[in-house]
Amino acid sequence: MTFGFGCVVFDIDDTVYLERDYVASGFAAVDAWLRQECGVAGFRDVATAEFERGVRRVIFDRALATLGVEANAALIEAMVRAYREHVPQITLLSDARGALDVLAGRCRLAVVSDGPVASQHGKAFALGLSTWCSPIVLTGSFGAGYDKPHPRGFEVVEDETGVRAERCVYVADNPAKDFEGPKSLGWRTVRVRRDGGLHASLPSGPDVDLEFPDLLALPAGLENLT
Repeated sequence: MTFGFGCVVFDIDDTVYLERDYVASGFAAVDAWLRQECGVAGFRDVATAEFERGVRRVIFDRALATLGVEANAALIEAMVRAYREHVPQITLLSDARGALDVLAGRCRLAVVSDGPVASQHGKAFALGLSTWCSPIVLTGSFGAGYDKPHPRGFEVVEDETGVRAERCVYVADNPAKDFEGPKSLGWRTVRVRRDGGLHASLPSGPDVDLEFPDLLALPAGLENLT
């Protein structure tokens, strides 16, 4: 049977690894920086507790307040830089590696991912995604306004691979933003809804063609999708 897709494109966070692993790695990096530069201990445990309570965006401010440290713009900026620029201690999930290995012999593979460029580049490098995927499109490199659901990242994949939209499929996790862009171009879409994923509780919308709990069944599922 001829494989029906010319290019399968992956998101990164909560698609090929668990994003909470990156968060843990980043908190450890900031913890080490604070100990060395400011003599402040305990950040990782406090920040992790805030994260598990569902706090986002103001975790650093709240953790510093809990530790009795007065936050200021320069300190927060330095902590954010330490978080985003650290070398991530993350690994590719085994089901993702298996799917990449199988699909690499059938079609082109690529990546489209949102987020700060330094962070996403570090993740792609740590996970070894260039072994399978080209291009690796990081929408943050386009400037403001081009993150998903904007279709530009997907248009770049079409241009660089020469694969027509109807022969492209996007595999990602977040129904709130991931699928509208590729679907608007005529791509097919697959959601991976992992246990422990940050968006696993969100229901899939009509712009999701297939949904799986991991990537083990992805190659066979794509055969059926075509």
